Formats: sequence, C-alpha cells, structure tokens
Amino acid sequence: MKSKVVDKSIVKEVIKDGMHVLASGFLGGGTPKVIVDEIINNNIKDLTVYTIDASFPDNGIGPLVASGNIKTLVVSHIGKDPVAQDKMKDGSMEVKLLPMGTLVEAIRAGGCGLGGILTPTGVGTEVAKGRQIINIKGKDYILEEAIKGDVAIVQAYQADHFGNCVLRGTRINSNEVMALSGEKVIVAAEEIVDHLDPNLIKIPGVLVDYVIQEEM
Repeated sequence: MKSKVVDKSIVKEVIKDGMHVLASGFLGGGTPKVIVDEIINNNIKDLTVYTIDASFPDNGIGPLVASGNIKTLVVSHIGKDPVAQDKMKDGSMEVKLLPMGTLVEAIRAGGCGLGGILTPTGVGTEVAKGRQIINIKGKDYILEEAIKGDVAIVQAYQADHFGNCVLRGTRINSNEVMALSGEKVIVAAEEIVDHLDPNLIKIPGVLVDYVIQEEM
C-alpha cells in the first residue's frame, strides 16, 4: 500500500475557499497547528468550521478566527476567545452555538450515514424556535440534522504510513468523531512511525487520506 505521508502543502490542495471543515480540539489540545497555519498562510477563506470551542486567539482554532478565514463558526463555546465574541457581536463572523453533546452527536450521525438525531436539549427555549419538533411517546425532541464536512483536520500523537492513528490523553477529545465524518481527512501527527500496536489505534487508516508532520 502506498504511504499516506505527504508534505504539508497538501493542505492548500485539499482545502479550498468556502469548504465545510471539521476541526478537532478543545482549548487548543488536539487541534492540528500545522494545518491551521497552512490555511492562514495560503489565505483559504470563507470557511464554515465545526469545532467544540473557539479556544484562544493565539491557540487552537483561534488563529483562524483572528485571521478572518472563517465565515461561519459552528461551536459550543467561545467564552475564552474575545476575538470570536467581538466578531459575533459585530456580524463579521456568523456564530452558531450548539450544545456540545448535540454538536458531537450530529457529526457522528453524519459519519454513520444517518439523517440526523433527536435531542430533548433546548426544547422550550430559544434554541427550538423555527426547528422541527418531533413527539415520541409524549416527549418532544428537536430534530438536529446530521453534519458532514468536506474535510476533517485532526491531530494524532502517532500515525503510521497507512494512516492508522494513536491518540493520547485529553487530546483525544473530538478527534475520532471528526475523522469519521470528513469526506477527506488530513491528520497531523506528532510522531510518524513504521509500526503501531493495533490495540492502541483509535482512528483506523481506512478513514485517513493524508498524514503530515505536526509542528510542535
């Protein structure tokens, strides 16, 4: 099998203006820095980015927010990023807030080929306005449509040449579900190795299209 390890220039070949990007990470942990930097350096813009949080202005997905590469941010939390808050207020970046569990499960549903999920979270609040409500056995649920990405950007602790990935610690967070739901998946690995213990693999290589070296 041909090695999936490539140069970081693959980012500008795969990610184009206006794409929907699934980005792993939480408070910067598990976000692929080298890919974020390549998006900025190549001025790839008008992106719709799905991620757990906006992190900080200088970390995680935050630099993409600060540099203006994101048109729409679908996220659960922006409380640590004042730049994201300001952009939301002045309308220069659209921000859609979803509960973390809802966001992750909607992305997982996209990867599993489902049309959406039913969640009671938000029923009876502003979140439910204009949304389809389905009643099952006397209980109301919001229909949340499944989320798929044109590309998923993921960080791994280790990856082999076939794209199999080992994740470690809190950096595991949303990496697995993001990789499941991207049409193309780019992994930035801290270490690229020849062999991995199969019992430690969290993301199978069949889901991964490209592996690049992370810049720590």
